[in-house]
Amino acid sequence: MSLREPMADYTKYDPRVDSLVMETRTLWDPSVGQLSDEDKAWLARIIHQHPEQAVHIAYDRSHTGFTRTITVTAEDIARIYRQRVAVA
Repeated sequence: MSLREPMADYTKYDPRVDSLVMETRTLWDPSVGQLSDEDKAWLARIIHQHPEQAVHIAYDRSHTGFTRTITVTAEDIARIYRQRVAVA
């Protein structure tokens, strides 16, 4: 039996790994369809502010920490709009 901790799962939100994120990337699931550049910019900003809520998230090691990649889905967009309406 090994005393070493299992390796982290880099395909789900991990607050420890996320604290080491030095770069972010945003990909767009085909289910999202066509969005304007302006919509993509504000959606990407919002989803990276709350990465724990993203449906698809991945972390890749880099020389200085980690890169967080979020693939935005139609489900993510629907959730963001619901949250914005609830606040308004």
